[in-house]
Amino acid sequence: MKEIVSQKIKNARALKGLSQQELADMIGVSKQMISKYEKGESIPSSSNLLKLGKSLKVKIDYFFKPSKIELGVLNFRKKSSFSNKKQKSLEQLIKLNLENYLEIESLLQIDYSFKNFIKNEKVTSIEDIEKIVLTLRNVWEIGLDPIHNIIQLLEDNEIKVIELFDVDDNFDGLATFVNDKFPVIVVNGNFPVERKRFTLLHELGHLLLNIPECNLKDEENYCNKFASEFLFPKKLVIKEFGVKRDLISLNELIEVQRKYGMSIQAIIYRLVDAGIFTENRKIDFYKKINFNPSLKREVNLPRFPTPEKSNRFEQLVYRALSQEIISISKASSLLNQNINLLNENSLL
Repeated sequence: MKEIVSQKIKNARALKGLSQQELADMIGVSKQMISKYEKGESIPSSSNLLKLGKSLKVKIDYFFKPSKIELGVLNFRKKSSFSNKKQKSLEQLIKLNLENYLEIESLLQIDYSFKNFIKNEKVTSIEDIEKIVLTLRNVWEIGLDPIHNIIQLLEDNEIKVIELFDVDDNFDGLATFVNDKFPVIVVNGNFPVERKRFTLLHELGHLLLNIPECNLKDEENYCNKFASEFLFPKKLVIKEFGVKRDLISLNELIEVQRKYGMSIQAIIYRLVDAGIFTENRKIDFYKKINFNPSLKREVNLPRFPTPEKSNRFEQLVYRALSQEIISISKASSLLNQNINLLNENSLL
């Protein structure tokens, strides 16, 4: 038990991005005492444990619950200003979310049999991505239709999606396997809908593609191609825009944005990729919007009607509550909701 408490104190401190001295000052002990707690050399008194819970914003039972989460390799897609301290905090936040997710699935006896249908499709060049995407779309039975809800599609195919809102724009997303079994995609929930959709599919590429050994830039290019092709397959690009074009109206681009749920900038890249626009026309487009702030604002507006929200975990908690598998206090803890508010929303 001592080892569990010590590790959970350390994890919770990392989650809040606090130093040992900062945490010590918050609860009124020395830095050395915090160090002893985290090394398992001392156990906090009940009063100090309450102070730790309050300062670290976790329930008391958090400190006594062993972690059953083993994250695979985490390749953070982030900007250079995203510090190691923030990265460690984010890792603990992901673990906390996944612990709750797996706990409620276990209580409901939900099992997984995820299969990567494109695992054996080797990527030898970026041109292979188009065929691989079509294979996956066919297996997932969506053909060439526009996809109205990426999160629902992923969750229907047994991929967990976690949206994080207590993060800044320096974090985009990541994908990994938990306990070598559960595929998980984590995305910044604050993003505009089109950017969120692209990020989800970019991370799906990292998760599923059999990419050859290459540098990070090439790997990102493969996954960008995967996301673009998945959102707006080349056959549909040609269907929507025809053959070579010198000019395309903003209204055309907006209608395609609304239909396929990708940004106008991403659509321009698809036009170049399909040979409809030249590289020079793409450069002209960026020059035009960069020198016209009102046009740039218009181009950057989100327009896709589906908000792309993940509600599965919340639904599972309410299901377990209504089946009396968990108590209302447990549901309150899992959802981080006020118990009185939860009572109001409970079934009669």
